[in-house]
Amino acid sequence: MEPWITLSDRELQIVELVASGLTNQEIAEKLEISKRTVDNHISNILTKTKTDNRVSLVRWALQWGKVCLDQVNCCTLPRLTSVESDSDPMP
Repeated sequence: MEPWITLSDRELQIVELVASGLTNQEIAEKLEISKRTVDNHISNILTKTKTDNRVSLVRWALQWGKVCLDQVNCCTLPRLTSVESDSDPMP
């Protein structure tokens, strides 16, 4: 499974909702789209990520930092302060 797979913003949104435990019907209601559209998105996502089911999709998403669950796998990059941004680059 490769990390450089490109998912659309909508696909990433759906992956997050799958990871949060929602069913396809619940995702459809939350996003105000049809369940069939959600089914199609999930099918496309499984194909792109080469995963076989929702569990392996969530594992893939966690492995490659696509989702954050209950403060697990939540990596935030440090922000540069004005002092750091004004200084010379490190050698």
